Amino acid sequence: MAAKKDNGDSMNVDLDIVRELAGILNDSGLSEIEVEDDDRKIRVSRTITGGYAPVQAVAAPAPAPAPAAMQAEAAAAPVDDHAGAQKSPMVGTVYLAPDPDAANFVSVGDKVSVGDTLLIVEAMKVMNPITAESSGTIKAILVENGQPVEYDQPLVVIA
Repeated sequence: MAAKKDNGDSMNVDLDIVRELAGILNDSGLSEIEVEDDDRKIRVSRTITGGYAPVQAVAAPAPAPAPAAMQAEAAAAPVDDHAGAQKSPMVGTVYLAPDPDAANFVSVGDKVSVGDTLLIVEAMKVMNPITAESSGTIKAILVENGQPVEYDQPLVVIA
C-alpha cells in the first residue's frame, strides 16, 4: 500500500507517486512534471542551476537532389559566366511560386518585361518579390524552390 500523508486539510498525498515523479525529473533532466487523474493533480518541479538543460540534436534533412533537367541546365551554363544574371538582393529562402499549389512565376523560355515577378525571397518572415531588372527571355533558373540563397547570388539568367 502506498504511503499517504494527511496534512490536516483532508488532502491525501501519495508520497510514492511524488518520489517516482521526482525520479523522472532527475533521470530526464526536466525541470517540471505534472500528472492528473480523476480528482487529483500532482506537480513536481525543481530549479536547475549551474548549467544548461540538455538539448536533443536533430540532424537536418538532406536536400532533395535536383531534377536531371535542372542539373544539365546548370552544368551547361556555369554560374560565373552568366551575363544578365539577376542576383539576390538579400539573404533568405527562395520560392519559385506564390504558394505551394501554384505554378512557378517563370519558367525557362518565358519572355519577361522589366518589373515582372521572377520569384520570392523570404527574409525574416517577409516575402520579398524579386522582379526582372531587364526585359528578355528566361535562359536559366539557377535556384530550386525552398533553397537558401546568399546576397548577390545569381538566381535567374535573362537574355
